[in-house]
Amino acid sequence: MRVRELLTPERTHFQVQGVSKKRLLDQAAQMAAATCKDLSEQQIFDALVARERLGSTGIGEGIAIPHCRLASCQAPTGLLLQLEQPIDFESIDSKPVDLVFVLLVPENNPEQHLKTLSHLAALFNEAGFRQQLRDARSAEELFKRATSSEEELQLAS
Repeated sequence: MRVRELLTPERTHFQVQGVSKKRLLDQAAQMAAATCKDLSEQQIFDALVARERLGSTGIGEGIAIPHCRLASCQAPTGLLLQLEQPIDFESIDSKPVDLVFVLLVPENNPEQHLKTLSHLAALFNEAGFRQQLRDARSAEELFKRATSSEEELQLAS
């Protein structure tokens, strides 16, 4: 699935204060629950924390893609957060994280989950895409850059 299929303007957040990894996951759970009526904040938080216990979802270059499968999730859902200040996310390259894409997916479709994660990781691996997001100056601009830059990268490859 593409970013534009996962993300909405309401789930795109600019200058989020992330004090710590755990606090950021808690905030992400609150934000997701506010726009996904079939999911509870506690359920999302518990699933994200459980996934992080398996290993950090910090993929390097200041990017983290926390993700989890949820039984009550009806459709794949994404949240994009640009952090006010980078935080330690125990990333594979030990660099602090300033861009976070949270992915919530239905429990019953692990293949789609893996394909979507693979697509997101490849997209965030592109230096130009990361820079476009970092250069955004509002949530609206962040959303537009995330969805339009993805299309431009698709056309270029």
